[in-house]
Amino acid sequence: MRFLYTTYLILGLFFILSSCSYKQNQILFEQKGSIPDSVLAKVNSTNISNYRIQPQDILQIRNLQNSKTIIDLTPNTSAAATAVSAANNLPETFQVEDDGTVALTGLGRVQVAGLTRLEAMKHIEDLYKESFLKAPIIELKITNLKVTVLGELKVPGNYPLTKDRTSLVEMIGAAGGLTDKANESDVKIIRGSQQNPTVIQIDLRNLTAITDPRTMLQNDDVIYVAQNKRAVRSDQLQNFSTSIQPVLVILSAALIILSITRK
Repeated sequence: MRFLYTTYLILGLFFILSSCSYKQNQILFEQKGSIPDSVLAKVNSTNISNYRIQPQDILQIRNLQNSKTIIDLTPNTSAAATAVSAANNLPETFQVEDDGTVALTGLGRVQVAGLTRLEAMKHIEDLYKESFLKAPIIELKITNLKVTVLGELKVPGNYPLTKDRTSLVEMIGAAGGLTDKANESDVKIIRGSQQNPTVIQIDLRNLTAITDPRTMLQNDDVIYVAQNKRAVRSDQLQNFSTSIQPVLVILSAALIILSITRK
């Protein structure tokens, strides 16, 4: 009897420990309570369209009237070279230096840090209009803006923000959609600095989530989709089974030895 009591005690301890370990893993991105109105107002007023260019940003700039470069300072280029240039239709990219400038053909260093995408585009367009081009049509994109998608999505990872307005629903679609284990009512957007992050809780079962202005994504947002209760129970059972398996092997061996010694 004492041996059986000891066995039950060991099994109980393993069950408690495995349950506690699992619960700790599920704390990831948990936040209780509602978001203050002051925080919501700040969130709603910010989106990619008013993102200010910073040093180390990567800009893709081109003149839509020239398929290869911003400006061609050698107009006597041969027809063959022109054909090769058109075939290699790759827009030029420029990194913003630490002093906030980019080096552009014909203009030299142009200050762009602190400007929005549209402001920088208009500024560069005006500079080329003054010096080289009659009616330039400049296109400018910030190519290094991204969000990180984690949790129960089919293709988690980093995704670029290619538009001024990209919604949470669009990004979930780009990541292949939710998995069977996903909890549609527990989707979080983690936004802001690491020292002072804001966690926005979204319930995708509610149709208002589609029009919620907080779901317009910003640079460096982290999207996390939690597991549903069924997946939680399944993982808990699997973790317990994995933890208890060595104990069962030892217990079986002990019972065999005990049975042999009593004969």
